[in-house]
Amino acid sequence: MPRRTIVPGNANSKLLPLRLKIVQTGDPVLRQAARPLLAEEITQPEFDQLIGHMRETMRDAPGVGLAAPQIGLPIQVAVIEDRPEYSQGIAPEKLAERERVPVPFMVLVNPQIVQASEEMIEFFEGCLSVAGFRALVKRARHVTVEYLDETGTARQLQASGWFARILQHEIDHLRGHLYIDRMEPRSFATIENLARNGKDRTTQAVRQALGLQ
Repeated sequence: MPRRTIVPGNANSKLLPLRLKIVQTGDPVLRQAARPLLAEEITQPEFDQLIGHMRETMRDAPGVGLAAPQIGLPIQVAVIEDRPEYSQGIAPEKLAERERVPVPFMVLVNPQIVQASEEMIEFFEGCLSVAGFRALVKRARHVTVEYLDETGTARQLQASGWFARILQHEIDHLRGHLYIDRMEPRSFATIENLARNGKDRTTQAVRQALGLQ
């Protein structure tokens, strides 16, 4: 008998809040390897409800990605969306440096990185589950990911730049990893200090200021 996904409430509830609590680092669920979903679970009404809750929670934060462990569910589901308005106010040259372009809303079930470039790029990264902080993190510039979409259809995508970074970050969550496991420790900073001291600097300039070579 297939296991059913545990989601907040039930499919018939009309009064459930759409915005869920995002758990913070130190919660054991963030350090568990999430289990894959069965095909039968993806077709359950509760799954559609879960995706709706995750979408609204991510947008409310706001964030560009949210993995199920971040709302307390150790299952391999993540949602991603990098809306155009999130890049407003960022200088065009910085968007080009990060290779950041809008990404439409998408659902990834049981995602796997099947190929990653040897070329690595480093930028400041944050997380809704490590609220208030940023740090430099090296990630593969290009990745190929295989996953199931919200209908259970097998798909593959190739991503570069910021989109590739988002994918790696969310898939890390499903393996029990946080960006602080991969960060340059001496670059760890509050959002306020980073805005004050590193806003107009290149990554290399920030590294030099911190004494990193």
